[in-house]
Amino acid sequence: MPGYLWVKTLHVIAVVAWMAGVMYLPRLFVYHADAPKGGELSETLKVMERRLLYGIMTPALILTWAFGLAMAFWPGGGAITEGWLHVKLLLVAGLTAFHMYAARLRRAFANDANTRPAKFFRFLNEAPFVLFIGIAILAVVKPF
Repeated sequence: MPGYLWVKTLHVIAVVAWMAGVMYLPRLFVYHADAPKGGELSETLKVMERRLLYGIMTPALILTWAFGLAMAFWPGGGAITEGWLHVKLLLVAGLTAFHMYAARLRRAFANDANTRPAKFFRFLNEAPFVLFIGIAILAVVKPF
């Protein structure tokens, strides 16, 4: 089991990095929505958003899935047959869809094509945390 514990540790590290990103990127969008297009703040936020998405969030997403699936299919583990894991994977797929949607929103900001107000992004900022609550409960409590 020592190998499994290393994979689990790496999974937790990747999840923390990914969650930090998916909660911070919409917060950057809040500020970007209020920044004048072409201004210094807007251009700085474009760089920050791109680096966050491609330098932290996307690699963390890939590692989260890789280590998570490795644990699910770990020989002798049997977790892949558990109902709680199926629901957890559904929520993680939802978080992945959120990630892809945020990438599309980032592209709109990069092209100075965002039309949504800051209030929209304040609301959007809460979505990943709500999904994470469900994921954490399922991973720790394993209610079914």
